[in-house]
This record gives sequence, C-alpha cells and structure tokens, in this order.
Amino acid sequence: MQNKITKLFNIKYPIIQAGMIWVSGYKLASAVSNAGGLGIIGAGSMYPKVLREHIQKCKKATNKSFGVNVPLFYPDLEEILQIIVEEGVKIVFTSAGNPKLYTSFLQDKGIIVVHVVSSVKFALKSQDAGVDAIVAEGFEAGGHNGREETTTFTLIPMVKEKIRIPLIAAGGIATGRGMLAAQILGADGVQIGSRFVACDESSAHINFKNIVLETEDAGTDLTLKEIIPVRLIKNKFYYELQDLYQQKPTIDEIKELLGRARAKKGIFEGDLEEGELEIGQVAGLIHQIKPAREIVVEIIEEFNKAKSEIC
Repeated sequence: MQNKITKLFNIKYPIIQAGMIWVSGYKLASAVSNAGGLGIIGAGSMYPKVLREHIQKCKKATNKSFGVNVPLFYPDLEEILQIIVEEGVKIVFTSAGNPKLYTSFLQDKGIIVVHVVSSVKFALKSQDAGVDAIVAEGFEAGGHNGREETTTFTLIPMVKEKIRIPLIAAGGIATGRGMLAAQILGADGVQIGSRFVACDESSAHINFKNIVLETEDAGTDLTLKEIIPVRLIKNKFYYELQDLYQQKPTIDEIKELLGRARAKKGIFEGDLEEGELEIGQVAGLIHQIKPAREIVVEIIEEFNKAKSEIC
C-alpha cells in the first residue's frame, strides 16, 4: 500500500497514531510502528526528562519509524526540541501554534515536519512555512480542536484543493471504511486517535478506556472555546461547566473551574466525574479493547474489503 505518506515516513500502511496526551507513550507508539503504521509519542503530557526516557525506550522497542507530537504552546518547548534532536528522532508533528517558528530548525537537522491544522487558511500557512505534510483535522476529533467546527468530510477536499504537499486526514476515523472515505476525499493517509485510546498499549486508565466503550454518538461535546477548544465526554465536570456558562462567566471564572491537571485526572488517573475526558465522536464505533496490532490489521482488512466492493 505504497503512496506519498508511506514513502515519506518509510512505513507499510498510511496509518498514523495520534500523539494524545496521557495516552501515547512509547508502548503505544512502538506497537503501532511495529504493526506497520507510524507510532507517535505525545510530548504534551511529558516533562522533558520523561520524554527523553520514552524516546529511548521506543528506540529499543522498535526498529521502525516513529515520531513525536509537540504542541507549540509547550512551556519547555526549546528543551523538548533539543531532546528530540539529541535523541535522533526523525519525524515531528507540531500542533497548536505557528509552524514557522521551528520548521526550518528541525528540517535543518534532517527531521520531517508535519503540522496539524483545522482550516484551509492554516493549511496554506503551514505549506508556506515549508512543512513536509499536513494533518487536516475535522471537529469530530477528540481532545484539542479548531474553533471553526468544520467537519472532516468537508475539510479534507477543501484543503486538498489548495495544497501541493501530502495530506493526512484526522477526526472521526477509526475503521477501514473511514480510512477509505478519507482517501476518496483526497487524503494520502489518516491519523487515528480515539481508536487507539481503547487498546492494550494505551497508557490511559482502564476506567477511561471502559467509558469510551460506553460512549454513544451524542455523548461528547466541543467546549471551552474561550481557552482552547476541546471535545469531552459529558460527565459531571462537563455539566458543571455548562451550568457555569449559563451565568455568562468571565474567562478567569472558566479557568478557575477548569483548574489544573483535569485531563490527567480523567484520562490517566481514571476519575470519571471530576476529570476532563477527551475523546472523539467516533467513540460510538469503539466497542472493544484490544492490542494495537489487531486494530491496525482490522483497519487494513476492512479498507481492502470496502475498496473491493466499490471497484
């Protein structure tokens, strides 16, 4: 299954595992890479020393390509990037910031740079910044998201129409049929997050994995747009937030309710009431926890079957 994305990353399948906070450690990244996709370590929830340990362990756990996702608002950003260079990481996905800041710096070190966007406008800015590929993420996606609320189904063909570089679709993709749909719309590969939350190698708490299995199509919402938009499962914390919105709060009042480490509390520690439970709308299609390799195999088998049915 060779195309622009598999050649760019030197992988077997054009499947990229999203670098999710509190989920994407070296165990998940190496498992996806060993299965033929591109595993990604999520630096967003790691102190610099912890990230270095995960990179070193990932290099021991796989001889395949893997990358690191770096949110550009990270407080220790320069130290993080220096660790990535020192450890010889060859692929970096950047997000939540200006791609012009570090793209050239990383590429000068021989690193492939991919930037995550949620609109045509930022896709063009990323291309102008010189990135090697773009992830276009629809608002169905879990975790931090764009304010535009453009769905993957409309975003991918609009971005494809405007850019020349490889395009990866994200948001609402968890199956082989979803992967095929993204390809038909113009994507060269897919980035999958939520499906890999519910796998054996995910570092998410078992409570969080189980509630993902229980979440249905209307079980999530995109909120906190005044700070950084995020898609959450509707739990006690979510409803407290909605009650606060009814009072027309200031941003400071929203931040006070949010507090610190809500995502860690929910995703990593398993507090299903007070935690921030980040997952995509596609959770309604996730019914079983299984190894990452089985997930990749299932996606590819379903992709090939679906493709044969329409050809």
